[in-house]
Amino acid sequence: MTDIQHPLHKILEDRIAIIDGAMGTTIRTYGMKEPDIRGERFADAKKDLLNNGDLFTLTQPKMIGDIHRRFLEAGADIIETNTFGATSIAQSEFFVEDPREHGGRKDPAFYQKVIDDPFLGNLAWEINEQSARQCREWADRIANATGRQRFVAGAIGPLTVSLSNSPDADDPGFRVVTFDQVRVAYKQQVRALIAGGADLLLVETIFDSLNAKAALVAIREVFDEDGLTAGNKELPIMISAAVGRGGETMISAQTVGAFWNAMEHARPFSIGLNCSLGPDLMYPFLEELSEKANVAISCYPNAGLPNPLSPTGFDLGPSDMARYLSEFARGGLINIAGGCCGNTPEHIAAIAKALEGDPPRRLTTHDEESSLLLSEGSR
Repeated sequence: MTDIQHPLHKILEDRIAIIDGAMGTTIRTYGMKEPDIRGERFADAKKDLLNNGDLFTLTQPKMIGDIHRRFLEAGADIIETNTFGATSIAQSEFFVEDPREHGGRKDPAFYQKVIDDPFLGNLAWEINEQSARQCREWADRIANATGRQRFVAGAIGPLTVSLSNSPDADDPGFRVVTFDQVRVAYKQQVRALIAGGADLLLVETIFDSLNAKAALVAIREVFDEDGLTAGNKELPIMISAAVGRGGETMISAQTVGAFWNAMEHARPFSIGLNCSLGPDLMYPFLEELSEKANVAISCYPNAGLPNPLSPTGFDLGPSDMARYLSEFARGGLINIAGGCCGNTPEHIAAIAKALEGDPPRRLTTHDEESSLLLSEGSR
């Protein structure tokens, strides 16, 4: 692990830590409309912005703060910044004209202009830094009120582009963006999250392992170049992937075991699964990951499959999610638990209550692991 003395590690020795739920789902319950996200600052934007949930960090900070408060009061030990799409690359979807609308295509030349665009770069930095500060304020406020330390995870999403796959069936070697462009965009995000006060860095909802590799390289370079952070120690890294029915990480099609092998070099604080198809189909893949990985295991699934007729847009209610996460806990599979899409503060409260008293998955120390390998080798 990056830093086994991190206070969150101490918590994981005693109990299952709780991570928050879905920012996007919870935002929708506030009934926000297009004018609400635009405010005065983005009133003249040429594209619709309502699906750019990260932007609410700047235009509706009181609402975002209220959501963080609710998740913390529901029992979350870890709250995520509202920065899932807060890179210049992702923000370009909302502020840059799409060349495909005029017979062109997105390609590395297009994304180089995105990377070099001062407006997009400054916007991405501001969203990340301000969101981390909002989380920090509420995490510290609730911690002081309850006497229980809370943690801020800087959320680093998967982007809207893939480094592993071509969008052009007739040109399988084509990529819309380069590894270095993705790395540069992630470095800016990482620096801003650190500047805002994040405790952890969470590379999440991974559907393309090469994108995740770019994020991890970016984090490593920031650590090395900036000399780093809280107490001059590197921030712990959490890694979480989305899986399909076959247990593969979506686009890059790695199995869960192969995914761990690809990520192990980063020495993450935790690795896990989130989003995906819901908790009912996740158990065997979580079990495999738990068997292979020698770090903490996180799990925060979607509340089932999307259902537009449901109040949250997903099928499973708080009691359903509590039941499934309890099964994972009883199986000795998890150290960190919560919810992704469809999970409101009410879902997280139910999960937190259900897991009270359940022991965490046992963490194997490096000494224990070495002793086990030596004993096996002497047989």
